[in-house]
Amino acid sequence: MAWLEQTPNGYFHVSFRYAGQRFKKSLRTKDERDATARLHRIDENIRLVESGRLVPPDDADLGSFLLSDGRLNGRNIERPKKRLRRLSDFALAFLAAVPPGSLEESTVAGMRTHLGHLKRSLGATFDLPCIELGDLQTYIEKRGKERGLHGATLSPATIKKELTTLRTMWNWARNAGHLSRPLPIKGLRYPKSKDKPPFQTLDCIERRVARGDLTEEQEHEFWQSLFFTSSEIQELLRHVRNTARHPFLYPMFTFAAHTGARRSEILRSHLVDLDFAAGIITIREKKRVRGRLTNRTVPMSPLLRRALREWLPFHPGGELSFRLEPELERSRKTRRTEAAITRSEAHDHFKRALVGTRFEKASGWHVLRHSFCSNAAAAGIEQRVINQWVGHQTEEMVKRYRHLIPEQQQRAIEQVFPDLMSRR
Repeated sequence: MAWLEQTPNGYFHVSFRYAGQRFKKSLRTKDERDATARLHRIDENIRLVESGRLVPPDDADLGSFLLSDGRLNGRNIERPKKRLRRLSDFALAFLAAVPPGSLEESTVAGMRTHLGHLKRSLGATFDLPCIELGDLQTYIEKRGKERGLHGATLSPATIKKELTTLRTMWNWARNAGHLSRPLPIKGLRYPKSKDKPPFQTLDCIERRVARGDLTEEQEHEFWQSLFFTSSEIQELLRHVRNTARHPFLYPMFTFAAHTGARRSEILRSHLVDLDFAAGIITIREKKRVRGRLTNRTVPMSPLLRRALREWLPFHPGGELSFRLEPELERSRKTRRTEAAITRSEAHDHFKRALVGTRFEKASGWHVLRHSFCSNAAAAGIEQRVINQWVGHQTEEMVKRYRHLIPEQQQRAIEQVFPDLMSRR
């Protein structure tokens, strides 16, 4: 145990006992905080000497040796790495280690949510290195009984995403030396999943909801499968053009509807990505290839070309394709530097633009991506081309887009089974 002593002229000394002897060493400082910090270092180094992890040379000045952290003998002290134990500590360290810009903002937000559910269910102080397969199975069963948004039973896909985040954090911790074994997930059993409803038109969903026999969960699921036909897209864009409060909204809606770009891709778009001469738009991707930023190109429709050209004179400046004005009427926020429109702002403007219309049930910008893919497939565009336009698609998602608009289905079945009675 070491302790501080202060001389009449204000300088601090450190004193300690070791092997029955008393030692005293000048710290050459009048700063009490500095002296206290060095005192703690000497205390730690004494414990390392006593444990045999640090061996002072026979001819060494023990005080100088301990103050130098063992460097007098040409090597540093092997300090023990702080081992994480609690789930909350793992989560905090993992999120802090995510390099800025390496993941989508929405992806990081999703991981925070997943880790929040894990901490709530397992406990923030859960001893993560000791987790076993049974703990994870219990978590799956517990989460499978909980309700999500709109009273919906939590889907197995959501639970799998939460455990994927846990596995990602676990692998990071192994690489960082905090854990030494794989996460015990082999053999986990999930509740049975069900297919999502096929994408459906606004008229189909409105008729189904009007019957009045759906639960809140079922109704919400139907609206999540909404897509707009090409004629409805035209009507929607006319409404936004005529009523939007901000000049960026109409070109942004048109961009989404005529390219199938994700909200994050639209907000990340730069003016240099708009090639009017070649008639193409470059979409900056983050999700298609892990760990690498990629691009894809989409041809400009004539309407999109006009909408973007008309927007440029109103553009407030900067390199981003879509920006709010620095000062907005009745807004407390003032933008003094170039900044992208945030996810929440984009969602808020989407909902405000469609409120009071037959399109207001649309959940967000992604419905325009669904609509783009569905209308392209219904128009007979080759699936390979659609995939190239909208980015990588899973086979499950591609199957959901392989459908015909109801009128086309009716014409198709009539080709197989013509109405012979009407011909008499």
